[in-house]
Amino acid sequence: MASIRNRAVLFHAQDCSLCERARGQLETWGIPFDAVDITGDPELEAAYREWLPVLEIDGERAFVYWLDEQAVRKKLSQSS
Repeated sequence: MASIRNRAVLFHAQDCSLCERARGQLETWGIPFDAVDITGDPELEAAYREWLPVLEIDGERAFVYWLDEQAVRKKLSQSS
């Protein structure tokens, strides 16, 4: 299986409690991810604001609002 490094991207915004929760979960679970703060970027705000937090895997939206550890791990293991 390939490394999951750089395949998971968390889109978040400032003052978003759900975003902070998702970030903490990924860190606690030891899942590597990149974080993108959409705050103030009109294009990213339009694409992601109503769905935050958004976890994309291999460039595809995989999870919104909340994360489930088993589901995230399963999705990452299926990803190539």
